[in-house]
Order: sequence, then structure tokens, then C-alpha cells
Amino acid sequence: MADMNTGVIEAFRANAGVLGDDVAGGHFTGKRLVLLHHAGRVSGKEYVTPLVAATDGDAYVITGSLGGAPKDPAWVANVEDGPGETTIEVGDKTIRVKTTVVRPGEPDWERLYGIWAEYWPDAKEYETHTDRKFPVIRLEPTA
Repeated sequence: MADMNTGVIEAFRANAGVLGDDVAGGHFTGKRLVLLHHAGRVSGKEYVTPLVAATDGDAYVITGSLGGAPKDPAWVANVEDGPGETTIEVGDKTIRVKTTVVRPGEPDWERLYGIWAEYWPDAKEYETHTDRKFPVIRLEPTA
């Protein structure tokens, strides 16, 4: 996964966030991605994770689906245990955002997950791989 992420990050930065058919088999062609910056909650190491992002007004919505894996991806816990703010890269901009992790059963989860699942057609397939409901993270620009 790290090697694929490295290629996606490099292509994202080289093309102002626009990915074509030559990246990840064209899986992200025409879709909005953000590069999420986060620190490891134990190691403190800085990470950058490319994620499909839908929009909710001025905010971005990402989901910890990990392709339907049985557990949340590590970046979710990093954000959840983090300071409540981080940076994301969108297109050719880097912006500061407030992070709000919304878990299944919490107010607004269904609405936010619905926005993301409608934007990312693979969501339905991911849901068939697990009984886990995916956490949603709302990234709201602070400036």
C-alpha cells in the first residue's frame, strides 16, 4: 500500500491534484483526492495519506473504509487522537482544516457517509467485505 500511495502522492503533486489513467490503473481518474497530513499517535512520525474526498459545502468528507478491511485504517486513530486540526493538500493548495471524526450511530454520520458513498461508487463493494461501518471524517477549512 505504501508504494501505491507514494506513486499517487507524486502524481497528485506533479499534476495539481488531477490524476489520470496512468495512476493506480486509472482508479482515481476524474475523482477528487486530498492528501491528508497526520502524525502517528504513538511514533509522532509525519504521514501523508491520499484519500477520495467528497464535498459538504466548503468542507471535505473522507472515510476510513480501507477497502472494506475488518479494522479502521491507522490514519483514522491518528486523526481522532490528534489536535483536532491538520493540513490537507487539495489541487495545488495546502489548507488548514478542523477535523471532526463522526462514528456510526453519531448524529450526522448517515448524512456524511451518504455524501461520500454517493461520490465514491466503490463504497458499495467495500461494504460487502465487512460488517464494520466506516468512520467519516469531516475536514472543514479554518480560514
